[in-house]
Amino acid sequence: MMEMRTRFLSKLTNGEVEEYLSRNDIIFVPVGVTETHGALPLDTETVVAEALALRMAEETDGLVLHNLPYFFAGGTVSAKGTVQISIRDGIDYLYQIAKSLLRQGFRRQIYVTCHAPAYLTVSPVIRDFFEETKCPILYIDMVKAADRKDLSFNFMEAFNDICIGAYKILGRLEDVPLNVPESHSVTYDIQSMLQGMKKNPANKLGKYALASGAVGSYFDEPSDHMVTPLLKTAEEREQHADIGVKALEEFIKVLDMPSIVKTLREVDDYTQKDSLVKYGWLR
Repeated sequence: MMEMRTRFLSKLTNGEVEEYLSRNDIIFVPVGVTETHGALPLDTETVVAEALALRMAEETDGLVLHNLPYFFAGGTVSAKGTVQISIRDGIDYLYQIAKSLLRQGFRRQIYVTCHAPAYLTVSPVIRDFFEETKCPILYIDMVKAADRKDLSFNFMEAFNDICIGAYKILGRLEDVPLNVPESHSVTYDIQSMLQGMKKNPANKLGKYALASGAVGSYFDEPSDHMVTPLLKTAEEREQHADIGVKALEEFIKVLDMPSIVKTLREVDDYTQKDSLVKYGWLR
């Protein structure tokens, strides 16, 4: 695999991108969110997606199109820091990015998220893009993909460590603050969070579809969204980060990214040489 100065598209020169596209066509697109996240920064779930995408790109000689932090957040708009974008606007924006990337030469596009309601935005793009262009692109939702028995950790139990580990992977660990006091936005008591959630009758209906897809509702308090660990020292933060980095790297290893990008090429070849021919849809 060729050594590269960076895997992030926007940090490359145009000449470096052209050189890359002369030998490969893989780009990972981490789709993020900016929302309240307990004692962790607002861009936590963006950072997780970017760290995943970076490690995936390193495994497969791909590039990463990052800096996409503003999409549908969900029920966290009770928090002043949450930036809410409508699902429809997010779909349209992401669709235009996908079309641009294809025109540039990135035929194998892989969209990566770690935000439960993200599928509401990304999945329609994946399907409609294929219907228009007949080019299959892929969506990897960590929330869904981590629900597997061959991982040594439970995703939800390891989630906060994974978030902190992602900051370390991107060289931003010091962005994770220490000694954040409990407040309207932060609780370290899971029972307090659960009690807050019980007050909202929407939680009785949320089980009938995937996250945010069953019924519209909002969290009563920003602290109802997520219990995060109380980090008192830099050493504690480092310990959580190391656990999270190991979990992320195990997840990517189990996925077998080289096999995934190879299969995506096979899906494209099958579509062009079999499906479109069979149904007379060749352009």
